[in-house]
Amino acid sequence: MSAAEGATTRRRAWTRSVAHPGRLALAAALLMASFAGLWVLYQVQPLPMSDIVVYRAEGEAAASGGDLYGFTVTKWALPATYPPFAALLFIPTTWLSLGTLKVVCVLVNAALLALLIHLSCKAAGLRRAAHTAAFLPAATALGLWLEPVFQTFVFGQVNLALTCLVLWDLSRPDGARFKGFATGLAAGIKLTPALFAVYLLVTGRVKAACTALAGFLASVLLGWLVLPDASVEFWTRRIYETGRVGKVWIVDNQSLQGLITRALHLPEPGPLWAVPALLTAAAGLWAARRVFLRRGLDSWGVLCTAVTALLVSPISWSHHWVWCVPLLIALAARTRRNPWRRALPAAVTLAFTARSLWIVPHTGDLDLRIPWWQQPFASPYPLLGLAMLAAVIWWTRRPPAAPGGGLPAPRAAREPAGAAPAA
Repeated sequence: MSAAEGATTRRRAWTRSVAHPGRLALAAALLMASFAGLWVLYQVQPLPMSDIVVYRAEGEAAASGGDLYGFTVTKWALPATYPPFAALLFIPTTWLSLGTLKVVCVLVNAALLALLIHLSCKAAGLRRAAHTAAFLPAATALGLWLEPVFQTFVFGQVNLALTCLVLWDLSRPDGARFKGFATGLAAGIKLTPALFAVYLLVTGRVKAACTALAGFLASVLLGWLVLPDASVEFWTRRIYETGRVGKVWIVDNQSLQGLITRALHLPEPGPLWAVPALLTAAAGLWAARRVFLRRGLDSWGVLCTAVTALLVSPISWSHHWVWCVPLLIALAARTRRNPWRRALPAAVTLAFTARSLWIVPHTGDLDLRIPWWQQPFASPYPLLGLAMLAAVIWWTRRPPAAPGGGLPAPRAAREPAGAAPAA
């Protein structure tokens, strides 16, 4: 689709949507009701937004030349865990009072959620929905109550911003100027997006992979130029201290290591986690490569890489799984023309909304004593992630036949990356 055709499609979708003011009003009312529900919850149980307090402290340390990795804040004694480049980005948070900053954080995260839904619809081929005036506020209102998204609001996290940055960058056409650079910057803020550079490499997009590496190195260099001592401390010492981030065995940790530690009742699983993590990394990147090369679906390759990164990271808090938003939209796009298959995105939506990990007993050290029959409820996201990777590997076990029963069509001749064919 050319740029002119795309602009025409967007204008038509917008015109049709605003031609039904009742739908737009209903969507706006739903969004206001969601925010009202959030406000009521805040009155009953104030949102701690502890991470935004940490970010503000990092910005203060960066601006004043203080000890970036020597402080702790909040009643939980939380330290700084991000690279120095992130601390530089947090300096503007010091310009506002903490109360104002929390309000701004909620509003910005709401806008980022709407942007993520928009980007996810475009990547999944649902371009009409992406440009429908009533769809975005309604989807934002409902998406706010997905557990990973809600927890992002609760803690004042940056997950939605990083997900938008990566998804926007990798959804651009191959050959787009500086494709990969924004992904590299995201890795300079939080290390896990670095796996997307590997995905670009294994799918043959060497230039974009090198550009992602350049973006990451630029973030490291900038952090070193402004905060040299903190940079040396982080990259030679703090990066290896997983314990600074938190306990790996609590239910908050929805990574493969969290699943294994709770299942084996071992706080330090060692090789019992490292070996499965390496195998999962290889299988996840293999699935991402195959769905890209055999189906031409770059959006699913990106999703497989995101899920792989969340699985193999030593700690993936539940709010890191905001990638559930593009996953659910991609599933909806794949199943929208088959009534029987619509049960799949409905079930996955239920899993990301049910909050089963908070229902199992987990106070104190009970996380390490969860009985076997409660384990799936304590680790829903890593189990879903493993199931997704297995399903993609099974689905791509053979290349699709070309029309007429001939040999498979070359990838470049198949469906454009990111589109969602009829299921």
